[in-house]
Amino acid sequence: MIEARALGTQAGAFALSGVSFTLPRGAWGIVLGPAGAGKTTLLETIAGVRPATTGQVLLRDVDVTRLAPEQRRLGIVYQHGYLFPHLSVEANVRYGATDRAHAAMVSERLGVTPLYERTVGSLSGGERQVVALARALGPRPDILLLDEPFAALDPRRRTRVRRELHAMQRELGFTVLQVTHDFGEAGTLGDLALLVEEGRLVQAAPPAQLFRRPATAAIAEFLGAENVYAGTAETVDRGGQSGPDTVRFQTGGLTLIGIGTYDGERRHAVVRGEDVVLARSRPGASSARNVLDGVVVEIAPEGALARVTVDVAGVPLVACLTTASVAELGLRQGVPVVAMVKATAVHLC
Repeated sequence: MIEARALGTQAGAFALSGVSFTLPRGAWGIVLGPAGAGKTTLLETIAGVRPATTGQVLLRDVDVTRLAPEQRRLGIVYQHGYLFPHLSVEANVRYGATDRAHAAMVSERLGVTPLYERTVGSLSGGERQVVALARALGPRPDILLLDEPFAALDPRRRTRVRRELHAMQRELGFTVLQVTHDFGEAGTLGDLALLVEEGRLVQAAPPAQLFRRPATAAIAEFLGAENVYAGTAETVDRGGQSGPDTVRFQTGGLTLIGIGTYDGERRHAVVRGEDVVLARSRPGASSARNVLDGVVVEIAPEGALARVTVDVAGVPLVACLTTASVAELGLRQGVPVVAMVKATAVHLC
């Protein structure tokens, strides 16, 4: 278990402050945030590399705030995969390992064994990262801190190494706290996502909740929500004990109906692109409360997907579709379409 209680530290002019969260034993935590938010600083403070100036760090229910890094019994892997340059890859992996068979198993599964005879200087950036991962896992740590450990790997190797590391984490039961800029990794690996901004923890939630129910419009935009609107809202039907309230949100000429409890304070609506369904004509029946007429103004392909921007009463609404769906619907600039959004997909913040 990793627990931070009002944790803070100073790194030059930068301050990390008031960070509190609990990551249960055997869970995988993800730390997200813009560059310079304090993600690496948070990992270093938990590891003891950087001393805490306020608050506490608890590992395994024990206060380790004043303990030296080597006394905290955890592994840490930095983005650049720091290795001992005077040792071979094999010697690096075995450094600190108490069980050679375990170190060999880790190396085999991460694809490090074929690199054993190589020198550190001959490794690519991606190879250095997987060797650093294998070395960190050699001593069987029950807590592992990772700072963008897959950033330098090519897509094929990244997928394989990530899959194997996740499988070993589940099998061996160690706890992981990982910094990443990859939102896909957050959704695939994470049990808990921590969003850090300007040295503060601004939201902590399971990844699905974080992405679908961001606490603020700024968080929604950072997490890549395609449609974030400022506007006004009002409750049109109080659900009471029978269910949630029905809320009408207005921005320009666009009106959206949402479901939830409205406290009168929230002034933004968020709709993710994958929750927008497009059709060439109005359906005979639909479960969507929002059925909106519009015109396609832009189609931006992104690999197998495409972002289709629709003008709805002068307001852009972006839908995420497969390129196959775009072709099947015959979408192109200027084509009239109907956009459908369920009320449950309209999030007020």
